[in-house]
Amino acid sequence: MTLEYHRLYTFTKNILLKIGCPEQDASKAADVLLSADLRGVDSHGVARLSGYVRLWEKKRINAVPDIKIVHETPSTAVVDGDAGLGLVVAPFAMNVAIQKAKTAGTGWVSVKNSNHYGIAGYHAMMALEEDMIGLSFTNASPLVAPTFSKERLLGTNPIAVAIPAGQEAPFVADMATTTAANGKLEILQRKNSDAPTGWVQDQEGRPTKDANGVKKGGALLPLGGDREHGSHKGYALGAIVDIFSAVLSGANYGPWVPPFVAFLEPDPNPVGEGLGHFFGAMRIDAFRPASEFKGHMDNWIQRFRNANPTDGNSKVIIPGDPERELEQERIKSGIPLLQPVYDDLCGLGDKFGVEL
Repeated sequence: MTLEYHRLYTFTKNILLKIGCPEQDASKAADVLLSADLRGVDSHGVARLSGYVRLWEKKRINAVPDIKIVHETPSTAVVDGDAGLGLVVAPFAMNVAIQKAKTAGTGWVSVKNSNHYGIAGYHAMMALEEDMIGLSFTNASPLVAPTFSKERLLGTNPIAVAIPAGQEAPFVADMATTTAANGKLEILQRKNSDAPTGWVQDQEGRPTKDANGVKKGGALLPLGGDREHGSHKGYALGAIVDIFSAVLSGANYGPWVPPFVAFLEPDPNPVGEGLGHFFGAMRIDAFRPASEFKGHMDNWIQRFRNANPTDGNSKVIIPGDPERELEQERIKSGIPLLQPVYDDLCGLGDKFGVEL
């Protein structure tokens, strides 16, 4: 099933309006969600819409939050998301970082009391519009076992960095600190497919290919999969994201992060407020003339893209290339949806009286 972008965008916005989001917030949240589908990160797009609705029904998402800065210096801030949609809280906070960078050279914002914020790359790329470098981190539901652990103590905790160039397209790295994001497991579950080795361990800490392994008490694995392949590095990266996003802001961290799924209740003894994010914006001319930097970024990109490939039919890819190409294709030809996702959206539409 393939649906045209604007049809999906309008449907998503109308569902968010039905749960009480103001017009501006519903538009922004729909934009963030659909950006994931356009860029091929299908696990974080409209497939998650019903999850947000269920959290709202459980009164864990505030549709009309009073998002505000609760602490700041000329170059830093802490933002309280008031339990709002992370899809709305995160752009607010990233904009604060950008405004601070305009005056101080760099801006750094940590966020508490938020929820799942969609794809990390969307927020990092906001800085590109201002000729800045953008960074975006978030912690997430504890589904990941640190190296040598059976316990799930970390989230998939993504890192995104967006860097402008001159004639070339920007460099955009957007990645989970796990071998694979949980959303990719959900896609395999819908397809009744196995997970590749190194994605999941069972509840005893043994490798498994069962895509439902996490649901059965197992855990996702840090980037690297196991110690021999560098999982301690993925674990460290996930820990850094958790600390910057939550220990720094006053959000919940580690195993206390509230789960995205509505059928699981948050820890009754939280160590902070909601989910946490961290954003950075860096004005290029705070370091060197922007034109010089972007010229050298073009040179960097061209040199790497033209590296000798290992296969005569392949080429070296610059981070952001596949997503940008897919976005151009899908904005023209539509967004493909798995049948279970389409059926789920139809169910939402029936529930709220919104036509898909």
